[in-house]
Amino acid sequence: MNAAYRAFSALTLMLALTLAPPVPRVAVDSAWAAVAIPPGVTQGASVEGITEYKLANGFRVLLFPDPSKQTATVNITYLVGSRHEGYGETGMAHLLEHMVFKGSTKHKDIPKELTAHGARPNGTTWYDRTNYFETFEATEENLDWALDLEADRMVNSFIAKKDLETEFSVVRNEFESGENNPQNILMQRMMSTAYLWHNYGKSTIGSREDIERVPIENLQAFYRRWYQPDNAMLVVAGKFDEAKTLGKIQKLFGAIPKPTRTLPTTWTVEPAQDGERTVTLRRVGDVQMVGALYHVPAGSHPDFAAVSVLSFLLGDTPSGRLHKALVETQKASQSFAFAFQLHDPGALLLGAEVRTDKSIDEARDALLKVVDEAAKQPPTAEDVKRAKDNLQKNWETTMRNSEQSALQLSEWASRGDWRLMFLHRDRLENVTPEQVHKVAQAFLQPENRTVGVYLPTQAAVRVKVPETRNVMAMVKDYKGRAAMAQGEEFDPAPAAIEKRLIRRTIEPGIKLVLLPKKTRGAMVNASLTLRLGDEPSLQGKATAAELAGGMLMRGTTTKTRQQLRDEADRLKAQLQVFGSATSAGATFETTRENLAAALRLTAEILRSPSFPESEMELLRQETLTQLENSKSDPQQKAFTALQKHLYPWPKNDPRYTADPDEEIALVKAAKLADVKSFHQGFYGASAAEIAIVGDFDAKEIDALVQELFGDWKSKQAFKRLATVYQDRPVSREAIKAPDKESAVFASSMRMPMRDDHADYPAMVLGNFMTGGGFLNSRLAVRLRQKEGISYGVGSSFFANPFDQNGEFQGFAIYAPQNRERLEAAFMDEMAKILDKGFTAEEIADAKKGWLQGRSVSRSTDRELARTLALREYYNRTLKWDETLEKSIDGLTGEQILKAMKAHIDPAKISIIQSGDWDKFKPAAEAGVRAGGP
Repeated sequence: MNAAYRAFSALTLMLALTLAPPVPRVAVDSAWAAVAIPPGVTQGASVEGITEYKLANGFRVLLFPDPSKQTATVNITYLVGSRHEGYGETGMAHLLEHMVFKGSTKHKDIPKELTAHGARPNGTTWYDRTNYFETFEATEENLDWALDLEADRMVNSFIAKKDLETEFSVVRNEFESGENNPQNILMQRMMSTAYLWHNYGKSTIGSREDIERVPIENLQAFYRRWYQPDNAMLVVAGKFDEAKTLGKIQKLFGAIPKPTRTLPTTWTVEPAQDGERTVTLRRVGDVQMVGALYHVPAGSHPDFAAVSVLSFLLGDTPSGRLHKALVETQKASQSFAFAFQLHDPGALLLGAEVRTDKSIDEARDALLKVVDEAAKQPPTAEDVKRAKDNLQKNWETTMRNSEQSALQLSEWASRGDWRLMFLHRDRLENVTPEQVHKVAQAFLQPENRTVGVYLPTQAAVRVKVPETRNVMAMVKDYKGRAAMAQGEEFDPAPAAIEKRLIRRTIEPGIKLVLLPKKTRGAMVNASLTLRLGDEPSLQGKATAAELAGGMLMRGTTTKTRQQLRDEADRLKAQLQVFGSATSAGATFETTRENLAAALRLTAEILRSPSFPESEMELLRQETLTQLENSKSDPQQKAFTALQKHLYPWPKNDPRYTADPDEEIALVKAAKLADVKSFHQGFYGASAAEIAIVGDFDAKEIDALVQELFGDWKSKQAFKRLATVYQDRPVSREAIKAPDKESAVFASSMRMPMRDDHADYPAMVLGNFMTGGGFLNSRLAVRLRQKEGISYGVGSSFFANPFDQNGEFQGFAIYAPQNRERLEAAFMDEMAKILDKGFTAEEIADAKKGWLQGRSVSRSTDRELARTLALREYYNRTLKWDETLEKSIDGLTGEQILKAMKAHIDPAKISIIQSGDWDKFKPAAEAGVRAGGP
């Protein structure tokens, strides 16, 4: 994803994935397929291992057992989003999402409970739905708690006026944070211009004025209307007992009466657009952008499969038509396409980022020419196959992960029915070039688009977008395919994992660690890291090293950039390659049958890049665009200044923190010869770690690693760059970031500590309670929950495993007018912590949550592979993890307080803030809600 799309997705909170492909045909295990159904529950459709049940009150339940996971996910979806909001209610669904975390009759402090259970939770709001989910260690206690939590807050959430008084400003701060990105706002304006009547024209986060003025009575009525069993669907996925879980669900949710009210329907249909519309946005920023938006059918419509393929054909990098016409010709630095797959007719969004020294008019004309030609020029069979391979890979990757599948079911349920997830996959498999051309002809018409300029037309054309069809008729008899193969039960305890590990040292210096096990869908995860250079040899080479890493995936001596991408898709490999001044490597996820080929492909990418000059120029332009885009960002300004102060390395040192202007100059001056030279002189396997976790044959992979990397010696020997502790003076600085609605607070202090220090466990748990827990840390409770100053606030702590160098950081985002108030509250809370420490209850909950969080991490193969590779680099086994966890479990309040007092001094904390201080208003903003109750 490019930067513009990532930012847009962050602002709108959550974008549904467009996916779809075949999965292995395997038999369903009858041992878990038959489930005893409690009285009052009826069984519905069952598709590929997912079974629906319905309670008498209308509540729907999906059970998705996956015994190979040592975690379980509970995800409840309410079919209410911004589409259902009335006049003056914009943002209400999202505001309610925040309020539901404030507590309910039986669960009065939900953030505290989430932390205590080591859960990975969140809530998200989108146009058609709101969902809440928790992933946790698969214990009966955790599952009972999660089900009871969701049942209670369905109808017993407080939604109290006192909570709204603080939370409305937190949501407003979230709104302001999104307002910092002009590209986000341009896309919002395009949506609101394209949708004149339908609520898809209003952003999910809503209007600032509506957020500030919503009466508590309206919010409570909205909650009572929509948060009911007949408007909700629960998904339980992962490791659990189906029969027992279904019984618990019936007991908890079945006791909630079916409401007597009738849910209102949304009947607005956006009329056919009657001419091209334009919008121009002027805000402070550093990168131009042009976009075009077209109305397309709803996500459930049969034509949407072809729309998904069309989106890929236009927006993919590097095969997409936009990339070839705009980026490769250097008219733009990045291009993208995204299809909004929604309950009602949605939109296809196309766009490009353009540097300020390039012509925006030329880029706009080139973009529109590409789209107009797509309606005339049919795609090739090869192009359509490439798109389908990519979409199928994404779908299958999701289905191999029951946690992610559980969340995706929310999206499909909001489009009409969860079974559409599989029906859409089937449709995608059958998409033909003729179908793609047909939808391009139907919808890529000038009269059906919204762009950034006005272009008059001589003849009006009306494009009629089909209305949503009867979804129930589509899925009524749908049976799906055989469920994906299950994996084994896996014990994530450090000692249990250690017993299963296979370790080898392979010449010229590879530390190989293997963990074979049966996984869902025969999934395998791998992590490979090459260690590069030493302090003298790396001087002045940081930019060349970064660009060398960026060039790895842009072509090898036998494959072009496109061929590398196609091969990864064919192998169903989620492959990521990286490179910096001190290390390079790759991580990937694939299947057992493709593991050997994926390893060969990874070796080719790392060992034999071709460094095409044309791709070097494209990378240069993309990098410059990203750097220019960051120049006005308050977060970039604050953290760059803080790191420069704390770590004053010389400019030539590879550890030096360059600001965007410095990096821009270095990238502009970089030469391809230097990039090639860095790869040739530093890359090699003389100091490397490889960890592989999943379904594979250990002997086969051992031999293959030796074959692929055993003769790859590094020309330059590796020696780790040490980080020597320095007692830095305190710095307090406020940096201007003009025209930014949200400000950033960054604070830190260094300390002479290594992670084998006696106080290290106490510092880890102390930081977790200070600012590391989900909404339940001291800083989050104070600045977000109680005072409503900040949407995002927290702290972090790190101690080096090799050197006596540690660091404590604190951070927050906030409205610029709250600058003094936020800093005072942050420092006051730190003083309270260092004065009295934490309560026995806080410590007990933190231990439980932190320890369970570690278990969840080791239950995730991708994370486990990375952990095992790092332990090899540190010359450690998982015994170190076991010892740390036992130490933390045995900590007392006195030990924690003593350690934090010894190592954290508020008077020595440097604070850098960045925001638009010229907009500062000294009025007592907090708690004042014009027009509110």
